[in-house]
Parts: sequence; structure tokens; C-alpha cells
Amino acid sequence: MSTFGTSVSCMDGRIQIPIQKWLNANHGIDFVDTITEPGIDKIISDGGNLDNLKKKIQISTEKHKSQIIVVSGHYDCAGNPVSNDEHKSQIQKSVEIISSWNLNVNVIGLWVDDSWNVCPL
Repeated sequence: MSTFGTSVSCMDGRIQIPIQKWLNANHGIDFVDTITEPGIDKIISDGGNLDNLKKKIQISTEKHKSQIIVVSGHYDCAGNPVSNDEHKSQIQKSVEIISSWNLNVNVIGLWVDDSWNVCPL
């Protein structure tokens, strides 16, 4: 049986493959449902209307039985041009918000650095 994970990430195409590879290598995930917006770590951490995002994540967790949700941010983000430390803070806050939805799935934060390495927070 195939396993799914959920990536909540920036739309930047440079980070998609590194995140998918990291999920496969570290969590045995075969397929990644990818939900993207430019600067999504800021969008979530600002706590605006997240109903649409929550519905997308619920499809992944309920229909595909996603085993993990990762929220990421990355170096050189055009959609959220803030410091690396600010990104990491926003990612942590985003993890807290999504975790509060009680989806019964582990939610973790990832940082993608300037060499496109994936680093858990």
C-alpha cells in the first residue's frame, strides 16, 4: 500500500523535489500531496481565514490517509522576503496552528536552506 504525506509549502518549484525526497528518505512517504501559496508560512502564521487551506489538508488526511504534514519555508522566498529567523518563527507558529486543528497527524516544520537542503525545525 502506498503512503502519503502532505506538504504545505511555498509555490517556489525549487523546494518541491527536496521536500519530497526528504519525506521519502525520513518517513517512507511514497506520494506527497502538495498545497502551495507564495510565502505560505506568513499566510498561516498571520492567522487569517484558513478555511480553504484546512479543507485541502483534510482531503489529504482523510481521503489519502496522509501520515504526516510538513509546513515549510525557504531561503530567498519572493512571496515572503523576510530574514531566515523570521521564516523559522513563522513556520513554528504555522505548525502550532495546524496542530490545533486536531487532525490526528504529526505536523512538523521544515526549513529549506540556500543549498536546498531540508532541515527539520
